[in-house]
Amino acid sequence: MGVVDGDRGIEARFGGYVEALSVALGHADRREPFCDYVRGLLLPIERKSVEPLAAHIEPGRTSARHQSLLHLVGVSPWRDEAVLEAVRGQVLPALEAAGGIEAWIVDDTSFAKKGVHSVGVARQYSGQLGKQDNCQVAVSLSVASEQASLPVAWRLYLPQAWATDARRRDKADVPEDVTFRTKPEIALEQIGTAVAGGLPRGVVLADAGYGNDSGFRSALAARGLLYAVGIQRSTTLWAPGTAPLPPKPRPGRGRPPTRLRRGKGRMPVSAKTLALGLPGKAWKGVTWREGTHGLLRSRFARLRVRPAHRDAARSEPWPEEWLLIEWPKGEQEPTKYWLSTLPAGTSLKDMVRVTKLRWRIERDYQELKQEVGLGHFEGRGWRGFHHHATLCIAAYGFLVRERLLFPLSAATPSPFVPKPPLPDGFQPRGAPDPHAKARAHVHRHASRPHRCPPRRAAAKMSMLSAADARAGALVTQ
Repeated sequence: MGVVDGDRGIEARFGGYVEALSVALGHADRREPFCDYVRGLLLPIERKSVEPLAAHIEPGRTSARHQSLLHLVGVSPWRDEAVLEAVRGQVLPALEAAGGIEAWIVDDTSFAKKGVHSVGVARQYSGQLGKQDNCQVAVSLSVASEQASLPVAWRLYLPQAWATDARRRDKADVPEDVTFRTKPEIALEQIGTAVAGGLPRGVVLADAGYGNDSGFRSALAARGLLYAVGIQRSTTLWAPGTAPLPPKPRPGRGRPPTRLRRGKGRMPVSAKTLALGLPGKAWKGVTWREGTHGLLRSRFARLRVRPAHRDAARSEPWPEEWLLIEWPKGEQEPTKYWLSTLPAGTSLKDMVRVTKLRWRIERDYQELKQEVGLGHFEGRGWRGFHHHATLCIAAYGFLVRERLLFPLSAATPSPFVPKPPLPDGFQPRGAPDPHAKARAHVHRHASRPHRCPPRRAAAKMSMLSAADARAGALVTQ
């Protein structure tokens, strides 16, 4: 494959990058298809599943290359963790040199699916669709700075219906040691691995799907990690200067009571109640970064509170932490709430800036899906799902490193990989025939052909024309 505009520097850097990663594959025979797969994910083509990749990478031997790539992603037993560790080794130095890591971002993303046989598919909430639907969901952990971010861990969420179904597990080759875990539990396992691996620490950021879990927050604090996590407006808190009552004094002999109490006039309130009770002067305008359409600015307030979740079962109150609240102008009430263990002396502007750094994971997911083909894998198995994601992260890691080291030379997703021609007549399996002709619709129980009413016939022909146009576009890529 040639080099665009004679830029052999970036070609050499890519070769060194994939060579360094391929050492983690464990077998020399995997290196060539690994390099081809990662290179293919950087191609400026629309579909990046295995078959189109093979057709673009080696048009003259599409079938053989297809089998090679399919084996690499769906069958070969290399370890995803080892390759992701190698990606970190190549990209983190550039991240740290560009300002250092400020945050660890926990989030999940979904992949809509029509069928029910792909591993982990169930009717569950899809953030991408904004509703319940058939999809797969994966949990990730990213390290981030103001300049860039990189996923360092990736794991499919396996719904309980899948985790307890031996037949489906067997068909999808789900490993025996994979059991049902909630998304916060998966995230905590990823964070524990990152801590044990000595990754440069950052403030843990997450939305309310994780932050509302008091066990998740407690586990972060137990590991010595700072956090700024979303909570719901209904989360109960102790207002500044208040706390649960201490345990009752011992009435006589026996073990003394140890549990905290609540009483008349000593009850926690919701985060929303606290926010609405703040005076006007508590709200400050803060600008935290420049967005696509200008500076991002909103109104914020903060106060020191104690969480109240299940504290009646504790002997000591929860430690104080920050409640950060956002109330944009024009809104009827506050829109977002966070709990944060950032130091008491942190300025409001710095707190908002760090908390809002979670936007980087949205950029990660957008580019992984739109530019690198994260959602294009068509297999159904556990290994293939994770292998494809790891290869996408490897390709994305190269782009991240290029943008940090050579910001002007990495303005496009595929700065050095040209789009090779497809072999004559290539058509992905399952694609409609671009030369298909419309046929009259015949009712088999009628004595004569059934003719559509004029309006329905016109609509049907319009749909057929659109399908032909889409299929033609696939063939000409």
